Amino acid sequence: MNLEYFIAKRLITAKDYKSSISAPIIKIAISAIAIGIIMMLVSVATGIGLQQKIREKVAAFNGHIIISNYDNNNSEVTLVPISKKQDFYPNFKSLPDVKHIQAVASKAGIIRTENAFEGIIFKGVGSDYDWNNIKEYLVDGKLPDFSKNLNEDVIISKFLADRLGLKVGDSFNTFFIKEEQGKMPNSRRFKITGIFNSGFQDFDATYILGDIRHIQRINKWNQNQVGAFEVFVKDFDNISAAGDKIYKETSSNLDTKTIIEKYGYIFDWLQLFDFNILVILGVMILVATINMVVALLVLILERTQMIGILKAMGANNWTVRKIFLYNAFYLILRGLFWGNLIGISILLIQQQFGIVSLNPENYYVNQAPVYLNWGYIVLLNLLTVTVCFLVLLIPSYIITKISPVKAIRFD
Repeated sequence: MNLEYFIAKRLITAKDYKSSISAPIIKIAISAIAIGIIMMLVSVATGIGLQQKIREKVAAFNGHIIISNYDNNNSEVTLVPISKKQDFYPNFKSLPDVKHIQAVASKAGIIRTENAFEGIIFKGVGSDYDWNNIKEYLVDGKLPDFSKNLNEDVIISKFLADRLGLKVGDSFNTFFIKEEQGKMPNSRRFKITGIFNSGFQDFDATYILGDIRHIQRINKWNQNQVGAFEVFVKDFDNISAAGDKIYKETSSNLDTKTIIEKYGYIFDWLQLFDFNILVILGVMILVATINMVVALLVLILERTQMIGILKAMGANNWTVRKIFLYNAFYLILRGLFWGNLIGISILLIQQQFGIVSLNPENYYVNQAPVYLNWGYIVLLNLLTVTVCFLVLLIPSYIITKISPVKAIRFD
């Protein structure tokens, strides 16, 4: 083993290595490994990061699972109320997977200012609302407090604020349309305490958040009537199973729907990222492997005389093959070292400074999100080493066909 390692090291560090014909081929092979691992790290980190960020945004405005009345016909606007006096509220004690549950209600309206107007959905929330899901998107002002008396505070998206020419501290009139024909709309005046920017155009262009008691009064509901319940689960990967359990635990007149079902077009699009990531991984590993195979074949060809001498001295085929495989393994590790160093540095810079921006109308985020996890980093490196090393066993088989006599005379 020590002799094999010494010869392999000698093969790598020989003075004629830099001037040999194999030098540029080996450099290309190392570069291919480095570029491959950079591309794989970036594609996995940004792909998973984008999936997680979009899931978080959809859940922030809808919860993971929505419990509503069947009579609402999947409408974004609450038509038929639900009583808050449910066995599962305020705590879903029978299901440990549930992290939080909150009551909400929504109603369509029109914001009218001196110079513009916009159609919106007023989402009413109460003291049980978890503002932590929205807090990170707050770009100006502060979050409202609905734990005490009824107030006119609301938060509005930057998109709507810019279109309406509003800012924090401004007040505006909102007209709520009544379901009954011929009825005059209800008017409410609200004050902006905060402005959020989620980058999710579907929500930013539609929702404002205010006190649920306004909707209860406009709809002539009592204080125990709400529009729906938003449920948050501890593990998003178990959302489908949790949705089935919640459906069984609720009464027959209530419907449950996961955000995957409600926003199927978004999550179907996100699933395409898994396929794209796999394609990139396959292509990068293939390119790296081909370059390593070429480098190994060139090394074998260039060291034919050495192979003949080793065989003449009594070395068997597997011993000689291992010498070249050790050399190839060393080159792979060099490529992985530089690839990981550059790739992780790029991802850390993007994570901290958000240099690469995205169009929120197409990607639902303002900048490319990054998910860094040592688990998949180690897995990608092990996958690259394993695949390359196994494939290199094939070209190394050529060594068994080299005759010592012909090899020593080879020039």
